[in-house]
Amino acid sequence: MNKEWSLEKLYKGYDDPAFAADEAELDRLLSEYEEFAGCLQGDPADLLSRMITLNQQITGKAESMMVFASLQQSVNTSDAASAAVLGRLSRKLSRLAAPRTALVQYIAGLDDLDAVIRGHELLEEHSFFLHNIRQDAKYTLSPEVERAISLYEISGSSAWSDLQGFLTSTVPVEYEGGITNLSDIRNKAYDPDPSVRKSAYEAELKAYERIRDGIAFSLNSIKMEVISHCQLRGYESPLDETLKNAHMKRETLDALIGAMEEYLPKFWAYMRAKGKLLGYDNGLPFYEMFAPLEGNDKTYTTEDAKAYLVDLFSTFDQEETDMIARAFDEAWIDFYPHDGKVGGAFCAPVAVLKESRVLTNFGGTLGDVVTLAHELGHAFHNHCLRDNSLLNMDVSMPVAETASTFNEVVAMNAAISAETDPVARRALIESQLMDANQIICDIYSRYLFETAVFEKRENEFLFADSLCKIMLEAQKKAYGNGLDHNFLHPYMWACKSHYYSGSLSFYNFPYAFGGLFARGLYAKYLKEGPSFVPLYKKLLKATGTTTVEGAAEVAGIDLTDKEFWRSSLQILADEIDEFIALCE
Repeated sequence: MNKEWSLEKLYKGYDDPAFAADEAELDRLLSEYEEFAGCLQGDPADLLSRMITLNQQITGKAESMMVFASLQQSVNTSDAASAAVLGRLSRKLSRLAAPRTALVQYIAGLDDLDAVIRGHELLEEHSFFLHNIRQDAKYTLSPEVERAISLYEISGSSAWSDLQGFLTSTVPVEYEGGITNLSDIRNKAYDPDPSVRKSAYEAELKAYERIRDGIAFSLNSIKMEVISHCQLRGYESPLDETLKNAHMKRETLDALIGAMEEYLPKFWAYMRAKGKLLGYDNGLPFYEMFAPLEGNDKTYTTEDAKAYLVDLFSTFDQEETDMIARAFDEAWIDFYPHDGKVGGAFCAPVAVLKESRVLTNFGGTLGDVVTLAHELGHAFHNHCLRDNSLLNMDVSMPVAETASTFNEVVAMNAAISAETDPVARRALIESQLMDANQIICDIYSRYLFETAVFEKRENEFLFADSLCKIMLEAQKKAYGNGLDHNFLHPYMWACKSHYYSGSLSFYNFPYAFGGLFARGLYAKYLKEGPSFVPLYKKLLKATGTTTVEGAAEVAGIDLTDKEFWRSSLQILADEIDEFIALCE
């Protein structure tokens, strides 16, 4: 089986004639778009139809090249050629800012958009897309300013984000007389040897001391850019911008966060129980959060992972099973960590191929298999969207984590249900709770941290020491007495790439949303059986053409009702009770 993904279906390389042809075609389309937007006269329906067609064509060409270069860079952050291509394409695409602004203003000026759309198949298909443009008009500046902003972002937030990725992927980590990388050292948090877990934690913290100032400047610069843009555009705050871009009500977020806060003590009890099991009386040290318990020591090859996931999902849905098999067989996945490769895991849609590409840092644990299930859930979400228009595949952050977490729940619940040995069952339940603890306590800490950074950054520069202090305060509030406060992780702000985006703030609560929303959907699946699966696919497909709340309504769920979130959290609370009982 392959160890690395294959991108040859896109291009053979940057010297591939197809890449040059697509770049030339992109230049032509951008010129046509600028000319079109400069003379918006004629029938509104015809103009909107042409706008949609041009947007689809530009999106197809641009995404093909950008995805190729971005994926190349993710496995080699020192790749100068990819960095150059990404910079060049970003500059080209900045030309879209002015014509898009003109089109936003044109659509905002239409007296009755629904009347223009009615009776036109292409426009009706893109009704959600068009109405969003109309709503965005309130926050859109002049064409000249939008063009300037898009240019400055290339050497601003985008460059600062690249710096964070470069520093964290290339910093040498001294460990046991040798040199390794952050991805490898962070993977040792799952090592069965407690001395390895602790020494790796200490080596990781020491490594951040080399790069913390550069990353702190990155974070400060990105957050200040976001604050300035929000003020210019008229958003109440960066969170307000995030919610509007996510097509999500504040009432939904408040219900979610409120329910999470109510259940935090339950997760603290889980961590204390795990800590006692490992021999700690003062809560769990941070470096022991991912410690595998006795009975959870099975290792997997990538071939084992494929067999396990294909067999498991064959009982859920054959369409998803076939897609999972293709991902392994057709080199969609880049598996193993190495120097220069970004940490963590992600799934990137390759819309032009109707496929996805998955990056992991596979270490052979059950957790790594579950991570594969998670990322392949994203791939299945992309699969369900594959026949949508390219303009109807833009899924908002919260629902983007739905299919991925649903897959996690399917994988872990199957493993737990099949286990009869109490010690092994306890280990499997704990493994699931360990992941759930991340989407509740860890995500809550990240939400608190980012909220505090935005509040402070407007009036002060936050040096590394200040950022560490904010992070520790957030961890203490989120983890309570579940963690030993003498062994927290002050540099969690440095290693999480989610903070380092000028266009995507608060990429934290969507994980909690997805984790709890998915558990609610899984409960419906257990209740309704196979009849639920077509509804589930319909929901995933709808996420590109409706609001977060509208997608949930497909399954009859009211997301503004705190009771829904409580019911999902109670599923986890019941698992915590069983885990504590098995510990005793």
